[in-house]
Amino acid sequence: MFSSFYTEKELIKLGLKSYGSNVKISRNVCIYNPEKIIIGNNVRIDDFSILSGSIMLGNHIHIAAFCGLWGSGGIILDDFCGLSSRVSIYSTSDSYNGDSLANPTIYEHYRNVKQGTVHLKKHVLIGASTVVLPGVSIPTGCAIGACSLINKNIDEWGIYAGIPVKRINERKKDILHLEKHFLREFEDAKIS
Repeated sequence: MFSSFYTEKELIKLGLKSYGSNVKISRNVCIYNPEKIIIGNNVRIDDFSILSGSIMLGNHIHIAAFCGLWGSGGIILDDFCGLSSRVSIYSTSDSYNGDSLANPTIYEHYRNVKQGTVHLKKHVLIGASTVVLPGVSIPTGCAIGACSLINKNIDEWGIYAGIPVKRINERKKDILHLEKHFLREFEDAKIS
């Protein structure tokens, strides 16, 4: 039976820096610089996503179809993060204000590149078609609405949306209680 996800043997051949158990990566995902990518346990990456550069994914993470993670400046997703389709995370970006030339075909001394690690902490959810810019930290428990722009650090346990994002509501912390029950049940199922 053919699976749309890589087999264990195929995962080994990808040359990832490391990966855990129950990792499902679609055969239609493009991976650049796999030697810089670390993937935890129970991670699923769907069709037509791009992973490039220094990326570290924790446990129980889902990256939906058509997402792009450009990690030359570093991208970290902690446990229980989720990216809806077409989310783009940039840890590097050219300047757009006209003080320099832009794009990777130009010599570095003609460019003005902003670079900074993007860190999504535990239980962060990012809605479809959202863009995250370099150097942004999204703290624990945040949920970001679809079609948003995250260009600055935000506060934890908020629901945010817009261009640029604004806090529109508080997010419930029930997921912390649910996480404990899920992990207990998950471990019990592994033992059985």
